Amino acid sequence: MGYSVGQVSGFAGVTVRALHHWDEIGLLVPGERTHAGHRRYTDADLDRLQRILFYRELGFPLDEVAVLLDDPDADPRTHLRRQHELLTARIEKLRQMAAAVEHAMEARRMGIDLTPEERFEVFGDKDPEQYAEEAEQRWGGTEAYAESQRRAARYTKDDWKRMRAESEDWNHRYAALVADGVPPSDAAAMDLAEEHRNHIGHWFYDCPYPMHRCLGEMYVADDRFTAYYDAFGPGVAAHLNAAIAANADRHSA
Repeated sequence: MGYSVGQVSGFAGVTVRALHHWDEIGLLVPGERTHAGHRRYTDADLDRLQRILFYRELGFPLDEVAVLLDDPDADPRTHLRRQHELLTARIEKLRQMAAAVEHAMEARRMGIDLTPEERFEVFGDKDPEQYAEEAEQRWGGTEAYAESQRRAARYTKDDWKRMRAESEDWNHRYAALVADGVPPSDAAAMDLAEEHRNHIGHWFYDCPYPMHRCLGEMYVADDRFTAYYDAFGPGVAAHLNAAIAANADRHSA
């Protein structure tokens, strides 16, 4: 005899009132009735109910759902394929929204709770969170990463501005040194490499010479870092890598 309204309401999570309404508007008409006139839902009705719930969850108005379900040219596989496509698109949208929320949470945890205007003021066109996810994947388990997070969480807007100003000043002084033809092994180049290491140690994490050497190698191995340093002058990234290595050798001798 099929399923009663109460049974369908219970296992489908739909109110009895909604089922009555859908019957009245012709969206979900029970396939059977008892001798007393009570609604009884067949397996085919339950299949239709499942498709209704899919489309309703996706935000379709009930009148559009009725048109979709009553299309004589559509078969059940077409409906399922369409619903799968729509759900997949929604999942991707929700994933993007979740990622945006995670980035906002990370920014707040790092102390970068700035307005868009303040971000442009402090960082220019460099987004401080641009490589945050990659950095956590590469170094998230290290003490250096944890220490950088602890320090950054305490920084104010003025701290970030001061740090960026120091970094920009160093970048231009180093680029000028490279433009003047000073070799990486020269004391002046090594001194600036040491200043670079101390800047990292002051603002982010302790940076011993082996770690600094690895950073220098990354500046030439990763095109993004190379592009960043070479924007201040041709060959700056490679020159800095060599100066960092020479400075590390100088202090290990």
